[in-house]
Parts: sequence; structure tokens; C-alpha cells
Amino acid sequence: MTSTELDRLDLMLVQALMIDGRAPFSRLAEVLETSDQTVVRRYRRLHGAGLVRVVGLPMGRRIGLFESWLRVQCAPDASLAVAEALARRPDVSWVNLGSGGTDIHCTTRARTRQDRDALLLDKLPRTRRVTGISAHTILRMFTGGPDRWFGLDVLRPDQVAALERPPATGGPERYTLDDTELALLALLRRDGRSGYPELARAAGLSESTARRRVERLREEGTLYFDVETVPGTLGFEAETTLMLTVRPALLARVGATLGRHPEVPFAAAVTGTANLLAVVICKDTDALYTYLTERIGAVPGIQQMEVIPTLRNVKRAGMLVEDGRLVDPPPAP
Repeated sequence: MTSTELDRLDLMLVQALMIDGRAPFSRLAEVLETSDQTVVRRYRRLHGAGLVRVVGLPMGRRIGLFESWLRVQCAPDASLAVAEALARRPDVSWVNLGSGGTDIHCTTRARTRQDRDALLLDKLPRTRRVTGISAHTILRMFTGGPDRWFGLDVLRPDQVAALERPPATGGPERYTLDDTELALLALLRRDGRSGYPELARAAGLSESTARRRVERLREEGTLYFDVETVPGTLGFEAETTLMLTVRPALLARVGATLGRHPEVPFAAAVTGTANLLAVVICKDTDALYTYLTERIGAVPGIQQMEVIPTLRNVKRAGMLVEDGRLVDPPPAP
């Protein structure tokens, strides 16, 4: 087996990490019914090859980030350069190319309204060969973020149940991160499975205190762990973005319906004429056609739909994508 091929045990490990990205290797081995050494070896191979990364991310709304989805139109010969420049920004977490290579889609997570507006009103409009920009505020997520993707389904129900954590107890009020928590998040953003000794050194804490801080952030719903891969690594070759126009009275119902579809890892209500954004991942184009005609077509309330195929992933959950592999971004200046 080459470093880019995943067998069933690899896929089981990936799904287990999607359920609890910080589950101890011993717990993962117990649930997967294999040895600790096998799980460690498999994870290190997948991580080292850039096929799988666990990242710890803050809930943007919980800590006051301004989250937007941008669609940037460029001249064909400039789109990749603009996409790569956006991917190097620490406040941009997702970037891909679609629509024949002239469309860039990205998600921004700005600390302040001023930072967001500087990108939208100053930096992007001044960029050469950018021909159009539309910005959509993310109003409500129906799935994504801390909600795991259900498209990968290789574990038994009892294995899933053994790894599930209790739901977060934090309320909707804003949570203000202190300097210690910011230091923990900075390290977890690059490696969500960083050990507690490393976390303790980064934040100037004892190991026991670092453990308690991380657990508190998780319990408060301020921190979640995402497992990032390039979909093709898992055998999903058709990735697309849907921009849906939904009757306002049915928006919540349609969004919740799409959020339950295993083909949809992300769905959110957004501002704009197209008021529902969804990312769809399928095995191939035949499966995508079936999903669009039989699943989406059966949902009442959808008035218009734009299907934008993803041609290239440039950045995913803060990880750059190079030759189909995830690589660490350069440190922020």
C-alpha cells in the first residue's frame, strides 16, 4: 500500500477522529479493535503524508469573529495567483477555485469589522485582474463547524456511540479568550492533537491546568476539533458549491433538511439573493447528478439553484493544499 492509499482501517480511523479529534490513541485502538501501536503508526503515516490533519478551531460567533463567504471573479490568467494570495492570509480559512477557473470562493474570519472591511473595500478591489466581488454574511449554520460530516460511514453504530462526546453546554453569549487560551488555540490550530506537555509549555501552564483549560473550552462550545482531508483522498471525486434561492418562510426548514444529508458537510443561511449556501461532496458525477435530481429536487421551497463545481482546493480549514496534500501554512507575520 502506498502512502496515498487508504484501506478500511485508515477510513475507520479518520471517521473516529471526526467524532472526537482528541480521543487518546488507546481509546481509538479499543474502539477500532486493534492495537495502540497500529493506531499510532496509521495516524502518523496519514499525518506525515499530508492526507489527514486534526485542527482545533474556535467557534467564530462565540468569540466575536466576523464570518463571511466571498465570491471573487478574476481574469482566467490571474485567478490562481489571487487565490494563493488569499490563502496566505491568516483570516482566510477556506479557498477554492470554481466555474472554469474564473471564480474564487473563500471564507473569511476577521477579528474586527474594520479588518473585514479593509479586505472587502480596499485590498481586493485594488487587486489587479479582479473583476467582481460579492460578499455574503453567514447568518446561521445548519451543519458544519463542530458538526461532523456523515458522508464517511464505515464504523458500526456502537463504535460511533463509544466515541461521541456530550453536547457543549455553553450559551449564545460571547466568550472572551484570555492570553493563555489564545496561546493554546494558536498551537491547536496547527495541530489539534498536540500533547498536553507541548500545550503547557506554549501557554506557560502546568500540564494539568492545560488539560483543564482545553476541556473547559470544549465544554463551553468555544473550541471544536475538525478533521481535514482533501475529499479525493477518501474516494469522493465530485465536490461542488450550491447557491440556492429559497422562499424565506421555508429557509430554516430547507437548511435543516440539507444539513441532515450525508452529502452535505456544510450548509448555512447567508445574505444575498441566493440565501442558502451548501457544499456537496459525492463519490462521482453520477452520484452528484442523482443527489441534485432526487434529493435536492424533492425539497420543497427551492426556487433557483446554481451549481458551481470545485476545480481545485487551495486551502482547507487553515491548511494549504499542494498536489492533493495538506501542508502547514507559513507562520503569521
